[in-house]
Amino acid sequence: MNNIIETTNLTPIEIVLKMDNDGYVTALNLYEFLELNPVNYARWCKTNILENSFAEKGVDFYSSQRKSKGKGNFADDYKLKVSFAKKLAMQSKTSRGEEARCYFIACEDALKRVAAEKQKWEIERAKGVVIRHILTDTIKMKVPDSPHKRFMYPNYTKLIYKTLLNKTMEELKEQYGVKGKESIREYLTADELKEVETLEMLVSSLINYGWGYDRIKEFVQQNNAKKLAG
Repeated sequence: MNNIIETTNLTPIEIVLKMDNDGYVTALNLYEFLELNPVNYARWCKTNILENSFAEKGVDFYSSQRKSKGKGNFADDYKLKVSFAKKLAMQSKTSRGEEARCYFIACEDALKRVAAEKQKWEIERAKGVVIRHILTDTIKMKVPDSPHKRFMYPNYTKLIYKTLLNKTMEELKEQYGVKGKESIREYLTADELKEVETLEMLVSSLINYGWGYDRIKEFVQQNNAKKLAG
């Protein structure tokens, strides 16, 4: 399953089992995937499908009105709901069954990582809103009034992105496919957001010290270069 290149929204096991558009697979395809003895197909269907106390006919499975052939005997084939088929795959005591179990455990681990990253991202995104307000308020209070004052926040934002990501705002928007009034921050990772916030706080502090844009630009670029070199 790990060698399958996914080109649809189906999972690898759904592709292997040839899931149809209604979300069903055939018992025969599942049986072949599990590499079980062809002679026992009818008995396997009876035990695992028809007499399965955890499966409901008409919901988890139904007869496909097709006879299987070439399995050592003739037996009814069944349409299985893909979730039911996955359960049967995980219950199998074959090497393919173990492969299925490992696959679903890996999926669960991946989901845990995604959930943790999403939570981390949401925390950083919320922090970023506060820190952005701090920067804009600092500019309002500490930067002398001039015709160019209103450009200070976007200029500092461009400086921060260029310093950390080594790309202009336009390049980043093209890279991430940012549309309309969407923020580039929505496309950054939690770690990237944290770096942006750290640099925004530094810029706010330097503005409070009375530093101008050119001096701050030189300082943050040199500081970042030293960090990368280290």
